[in-house]
Amino acid sequence: MESESEVTMIPCFDFCKALEEGSEEWKEMSKKVREACESHGYFLLMCDEIIPESVREEMFDGMKELFDLPEETKQQHICQKPYRGYIGKNSIIPLCESFGVDDAPFSATAEALSNLMWPQGNPHFCETLKTMSLKMLELSFIVMKMIVEGYDLPQHYILDVKNMKSSSYSRLIKYKVPESNNDLETALPPHTDNSAITILCQHKVQGLQVLSKIGKWIELEIPQDGFVVIVGDILKAWSNGRLHAVTHRVALSGGNERYSFGLFAMPKEEMDIEVPPELVDDQIHPLRYRPFNYGEYFNYFVSNPREALEVFACL
Repeated sequence: MESESEVTMIPCFDFCKALEEGSEEWKEMSKKVREACESHGYFLLMCDEIIPESVREEMFDGMKELFDLPEETKQQHICQKPYRGYIGKNSIIPLCESFGVDDAPFSATAEALSNLMWPQGNPHFCETLKTMSLKMLELSFIVMKMIVEGYDLPQHYILDVKNMKSSSYSRLIKYKVPESNNDLETALPPHTDNSAITILCQHKVQGLQVLSKIGKWIELEIPQDGFVVIVGDILKAWSNGRLHAVTHRVALSGGNERYSFGLFAMPKEEMDIEVPPELVDDQIHPLRYRPFNYGEYFNYFVSNPREALEVFACL
């Protein structure tokens, strides 16, 4: 892993300098974003003007308070939908515990979680969760609009990508300290995301690794004030496989807990995913994926996460 890390240039962009949509700077950044999503399937992102560091710090302070609550309190957060609710003591991922919150920016779920965990009230945590989720969702839309621009697609495809972030869930994750302080221990197994796009940030402790196209694991050094953007299965399918849904995992060593916050942008379950004709050609990019319903894909993914997209939708 180390030898490849030395020669792999991990793309890192600053959106604060390219946010005027339609400007030359926007167009140039759009091209870079599209190329990074094709070549790597992820990129690092600096965007302090969109999501100030103070908001991130407040989110992580609130998460520490949340995860310090008694286990029986946390277990009250129940949701029938997979990956939501509270996941605590789990033999498959023993180092990981998490809360999933559906559509935190636009529904009552943030308030419901806050009132359930703190019956006496915690409005600051609730507002921070909503603000953080909303800003990361807005960021996901910026990235997807840049991808449309980067492919020089007609503007009506902006509606396509808007629909691909019409639903979301926020995931608050704590990784416990591994028992071994010397060896790397896998805290979250290798996977791709069933989202269109995922945006993650973390608090101080590294651990996120991505699998390169030649099969080597690369540890991402995410800047303390930065984010990582990851292409999900849905954007890969929509782009006819041009964009790379990167396999990633979390591997830990050492004596510190790790906290991360993720926003998963995805279509509503009733939406159909279909490749734009402009991204299909008989020679280099023949049609790879049939049209499919997102809800049906999600249900398949839950039971068969490994290579789910290729098995479910590949022609």
